[in-house]
Amino acid sequence: MLDFNTLREAARGLGGKRLAVAYPHDHDSLQAVVAAADQEFVTPVLIGDRDTIAPILEELGTGVDSFELVEVSDAEEAADTAAGMVGAGAADALMKGLLDTSVILKAVLKSEHGLRSGRLLSHVAVFSLPSYPRLLIVSDAAMNIAPTLEQKREIIENAVEVAQALEIETPNVAMLCAKEKEDPKMQATVDAAALAKLNREGKLGGCVVSGPLALDNAVSLEAAKQKGITDPVAGHADVLIAPTIEVGNALYKALAFLAGADTAGIIVGARAPVVLTSRADSTAVKLDSIALAAVYAAHHGG
Repeated sequence: MLDFNTLREAARGLGGKRLAVAYPHDHDSLQAVVAAADQEFVTPVLIGDRDTIAPILEELGTGVDSFELVEVSDAEEAADTAAGMVGAGAADALMKGLLDTSVILKAVLKSEHGLRSGRLLSHVAVFSLPSYPRLLIVSDAAMNIAPTLEQKREIIENAVEVAQALEIETPNVAMLCAKEKEDPKMQATVDAAALAKLNREGKLGGCVVSGPLALDNAVSLEAAKQKGITDPVAGHADVLIAPTIEVGNALYKALAFLAGADTAGIIVGARAPVVLTSRADSTAVKLDSIALAAVYAAHHGG
């Protein structure tokens, strides 16, 4: 896929995928959910207080009876109900509404809901930029603070799964660092070299991993050439793996708020994707994140 138009086209018609929306008590979340239903990305199930949800839907020009609604008393019950529905096979994805991130993630991780897969949860963001000729994936910007070598391996595997759902069969993965050479004083470069070696040895498959690479060399072929870097990933990265959450989060927000990129993001690693956007994210970001979750769920779960 080249851009978000193709993402939305891929999501259109997947309305059989059911989205359990926990506590959609805010205008932006419901606006995105209504638009996603209208465009047949998903069939939403709203989980919250009917008296709160109904007036917002009326403002949006639709009625509460247009959607399946499960009445609950509070945000924690909404999260548990949504996670339980997915665990029972009654929904294919979750979405966070107006509740704390910790509440929805706690529900996802409860063993009784059956959503834990034994894999690391990580945030995968997808960007479409006019200055870049393909979709660009960034991970991890929101979950793992200072990932270990093994956690970075799992972050790569999660991101590659999303890339493949976006029809990027063998994604190029760049391990972002502040320099292009391994330096024992900089753990990120050591980890990057180790992960690239695992990839060359066939122990980390489905992708091409390179690193350490600075951001310019990962996304600019000209910058790579100027530094004498001849690498299949350099200038052609599909996936950027951040060494820490600070790098990932700053890169995410720079692309979204300064570069004007179209943006979508989901949490993966559980048995189903979680649409987990920020309150600062626009309705469009929420809608495209739902589209991404639908496409991922269709690829991941069949």
